[in-house]
Amino acid sequence: MSFLTEVEPQPSLTERAAAALRHDILACRLAPGDTISEAAASARLGLGKAPVRAALARLSEEGLVQALPRRGWVVSLVTIRDIHEVFDLRLLIEPEAARRAAGRVDAEALRKLDAVCACSYRMEDEESTLTFLAANKAFHVAVADLSGNGRLARQVDRLLDESTRMLVLGLRRRDRSGDISHEHHALIEAMALGRAAEAAAIMREQVSASRAMVLAALTAPDAAMSI
Repeated sequence: MSFLTEVEPQPSLTERAAAALRHDILACRLAPGDTISEAAASARLGLGKAPVRAALARLSEEGLVQALPRRGWVVSLVTIRDIHEVFDLRLLIEPEAARRAAGRVDAEALRKLDAVCACSYRMEDEESTLTFLAANKAFHVAVADLSGNGRLARQVDRLLDESTRMLVLGLRRRDRSGDISHEHHALIEAMALGRAAEAAAIMREQVSASRAMVLAALTAPDAAMSI
């Protein structure tokens, strides 16, 4: 009997280009309003123009870039309306996810995620900011998974992706990692003890505080915002 080792398929050139450009946009290395030249991106990534063009088209579908006739591509702005729409949806579904997760929580698993959030963030380090946000996203998606509603968890996953750029921009101006760490510990305790109403209230406060932080950062006098 022969055993074949399953080999995971390698990402295509388009997928590699899309991942690299998405990372730079979410990290705000490519800031809102920046133009992207296909030729320059191809040279920087060491890839041909065709996969870069296809990657930019894919990112356009995700709302991260926009095509400009005869000018290439521009990184989409983060608007006040975008912030309110994303956080309004988070406030509608994440407190309910926490309420449903109460009494069903694997507290040890969530504590491990919370520990990553608490220790991985240093405001001056772009990569650690993204690591922190990835851990924070994993925490929120794990809570949504514990609600028992798979569609709800997938919506939370997508909303956290949409809010990443907003949070990167906000965290550059104010370090909330300590606040978020405290909120996660309180949320874990409430869910572990089956306190559904308390868990929902803590989640609502956390999402509201994140929105307030982002709005304060991006509407400051020295912040370029499209309202």
